[in-house]
Amino acid sequence: MANIKSQKKRALTNLKRQNAKAGQKSELKTAIKKVLVAVEAGNKEEAVKAYNVANKALDKAIVSSIKKKNYVARQKSRLAKAVNSIA
Repeated sequence: MANIKSQKKRALTNLKRQNAKAGQKSELKTAIKKVLVAVEAGNKEEAVKAYNVANKALDKAIVSSIKKKNYVARQKSRLAKAVNSIA
């Protein structure tokens, strides 16, 4: 741990931020999994709802610097393809 007072404060805020981002990453992964589970079950209505939630979460991930732009684009494309594959 640092000796300087401002660095001690900075270390604490870094931990808070790290924990917050961990929660956001977890929510994002859960949203993506819900889409895939609905697709596996063949439930188009549920998959579309989950896809919309996942899209919103992915967009927020870019803004809050959790995931990069290309990752988000790839996931959106992958999920859309999966949802559209349901007959």
